[in-house]
Amino acid sequence: MPLTEIIQRFIYLLEMGAGSRYVRIALVVLLFGLRCLWLDLRDYHNLALPQAMDQAQLARHIATGQGYTTDCIRPLSIYEVKKWNESRNAGRSVGVDTDFARLQKGHPDIANAPGYPVFLAGWMKVLPFSHKMEFRKSFWSDDGHFARDKADVTIATINQLLLGLVIWLSFRLARKVFDEEVAWVTAIVLFGCELLWDFSYSGLPTLLVLVIFLELTRQLVTFEEAARAELPEHRKLLILAGVAGLLAGLGGLTQYAFGWVILPVLMFVLGTGGARRAIYALAAAGAFAAVLLPWLARNYLVCGLPFGTAGFALLEGTDYFPGILLEHSLHPDLSAAYQVKPYLHKFWPHFGDLLEHDWPQLGGSWLAMLFFAGLLLSFRRPPVRRLRYFLLLCLGTFTVVQAFGWTEWANQSPVINGENLLVLLVPLVVMYGTVFFFTFLEQLEIPLPEYQLVIRYAITTGFVLLMCLPAVGRRFADKTNPLAFPPYYPPEIQTAAAWMNPNELMMSDVPWAVAWYGERQSVWLTLNTTDDFYALSDFIKPVQGLYLTSETLDVKLLSECLRTPPDSWGNFALKITTGASTTFPLRVSPLPGVIKSGIFLTDRPRWLEGAP
Repeated sequence: MPLTEIIQRFIYLLEMGAGSRYVRIALVVLLFGLRCLWLDLRDYHNLALPQAMDQAQLARHIATGQGYTTDCIRPLSIYEVKKWNESRNAGRSVGVDTDFARLQKGHPDIANAPGYPVFLAGWMKVLPFSHKMEFRKSFWSDDGHFARDKADVTIATINQLLLGLVIWLSFRLARKVFDEEVAWVTAIVLFGCELLWDFSYSGLPTLLVLVIFLELTRQLVTFEEAARAELPEHRKLLILAGVAGLLAGLGGLTQYAFGWVILPVLMFVLGTGGARRAIYALAAAGAFAAVLLPWLARNYLVCGLPFGTAGFALLEGTDYFPGILLEHSLHPDLSAAYQVKPYLHKFWPHFGDLLEHDWPQLGGSWLAMLFFAGLLLSFRRPPVRRLRYFLLLCLGTFTVVQAFGWTEWANQSPVINGENLLVLLVPLVVMYGTVFFFTFLEQLEIPLPEYQLVIRYAITTGFVLLMCLPAVGRRFADKTNPLAFPPYYPPEIQTAAAWMNPNELMMSDVPWAVAWYGERQSVWLTLNTTDDFYALSDFIKPVQGLYLTSETLDVKLLSECLRTPPDSWGNFALKITTGASTTFPLRVSPLPGVIKSGIFLTDRPRWLEGAP
């Protein structure tokens, strides 16, 4: 066969034959990889959210065989675990030094859902998760100074892969429910959605939950189609309902608040399941319970609370426990938990904020306006119409749950936080917003029929570019500093932690960072420097190191130092920075300049002894 004919056949195979599909896939993968590389060089930043570092260090414990234990310890967690173990051993003969708080051999984590830490732990078994600091290699350092943490970059890369999976699942779902054109536009808009890329750098479990939610939605669409068949297969519908409940349970194990999605799931099954709808709903609810209940039983056996300290998110931010006061409490008064008024006072302002600020940005851009306008459309096809009902049910449910579960973390980072449930609806909002755009485009009268196809493509391209405009605009912005400083500077956190023995307890205002970067057990600051501190250090486990960062040292002078009680941490920060005398037991600190990111106090000059 002549060479020219071979070349022609090869070109035909790529353009028109079976090879064209693989060419498109390779092109999409290449573009996605290039954007990941570009963003990693320009917009990447190390982990900056406490929830991300907390779950990362928890994943390392799981991967290294230490069980579901944590080095990031909340005083509230100590209180609950200690109180539960004391009640279980009441009347028994136990030693004076019995470790009821379980701080000596690994404190059980009762603050996080297990799904994401277990997911990361699996990756830690096969990928290198190293905190080794590089000061000379260009990507990891900047002009001889530390820039990027290797383990943080690995977590970001894993989440970027999850984002690619989100785009692919959204494409499949849009093609199944709508058509190929809507699917491609949806995928491209999601590819350019800066909101989702920001979540990929955050290290939060959001993208993993989004993958579960999209697969859950696809199972429900399949269930609806099977239920509309002339001869519905009872066994198939039963399996599909069970799988939907299973996925809802897995999502709840990854983000507790997401578990409320079971309500829209059950409503959807009851509304589309036909004559045996009640049986299918029971199958979904049973699968959901079968996944969730074993973990809730574990939490109950550990601390007496099915959701651990995460269940107190409802109480955080109320008038009784403003800010993060509750998690700092070693002896909290939880009588307010049985009143209704505090929850309502918390709910209504946050509910209004979500309606005013979050709803208009549901698609990551003003595409949300097209989505809400598209609600007025009357769809003829049942799957399109019924999926919209499911989306609206999820929108209402997630809004209410997010308003009730609002904590101080959401105040500090209103959009990129682990409590943001509305972001899970972005792919569906983009789909329906795109459908409204194409519906409007079909009704548009184009004056030049011979150029109708070209003009249609031009308008669609302009629409996509407009939706991706925030991403395009960011490309012309200055390069992002990869450091999440202040308050986190990993090399100095490692330095301070290395002065401590592995079995010793530190206290810090950033215990999640000490646990993640320093790999040392660290408890969050108690409510005060006197009664609560000594109740912990003298009677539970000695605190032998104190690491304070700008989180405490940069507080307001008048309102958070001078006008606070003498034993407040703000007042304490003022005293140690001005050289005033204090009775605090940890008084020894390294020479000025050794720890530039904060202050380290301990019981002896450990830096002279060398690393343990």
